[in-house]
Amino acid sequence: MDGKLRPRFIKQWTKYFPGAGLPVVFFYSDDPGDAEPPAPFRGHHCFIGELKKVCEGKSLAFSAKSIGCSGGLRYLGFTQKLMPNFEYFLSYGIAGTLEGERYKKTPELVKEFIKVQRPFKAPAKYVIFKRWDNLSEAEEPAVVIFFAPPDVLSGLFTLVNFDEPEPYGVIAPFCSGCSSIVYYPLKELESERPRAILGMFDVSASPCVHPGTLTMAIPWTKFARMVDNMDESFLITGSWRKVRKRIKG
Repeated sequence: MDGKLRPRFIKQWTKYFPGAGLPVVFFYSDDPGDAEPPAPFRGHHCFIGELKKVCEGKSLAFSAKSIGCSGGLRYLGFTQKLMPNFEYFLSYGIAGTLEGERYKKTPELVKEFIKVQRPFKAPAKYVIFKRWDNLSEAEEPAVVIFFAPPDVLSGLFTLVNFDEPEPYGVIAPFCSGCSSIVYYPLKELESERPRAILGMFDVSASPCVHPGTLTMAIPWTKFARMVDNMDESFLITGSWRKVRKRIKG
């Protein structure tokens, strides 16, 4: 990563989004470096809750052994398998055997939904999450993730679309919390014009983040352009100054 980008973004972020938390980034590596591998979990555990520690400044390196959820394993690339009877789990369940989440009306709809989700394989042993200010010059993030309230998201949303000719620079696919910050933004990196992902609408994952919080996950190539655009965008206008005062509190 360009060594000047890290402090430059912090300066710009503090200027235009005063008081808002710094984003989290992730990348894959076979070496955890200074990131700590979480202890293996017993039973079901949503890894989204662990990211609170990353937002507070702790760097974590997740592997297949430290993900306590079958969905997390799949959407972080550590398995390509689905849990048994997933089509019933995501819909109305199986009476007396499996409680359904009821996020899709029927198992048949789930099967159609799965067809458009191409599983991927993690390119390395660890997926490493760090807060922006903990990045080193030798590390190249794949995605930048903001955990943010509406006013901050409005600024990010508008900045994403600032240099786009079409109105769809941000998309909000129906998906799990982990796939909204990992799977889908990684897929966007394959595009010539990668889009940002608005997420954390997952009712199951939502209790793992602070109230009033959604996410904006931005592919790295798109994010770098956004930083370059900040000083010539709406962020220098009187309209944003009004919002900025509310963010600052």
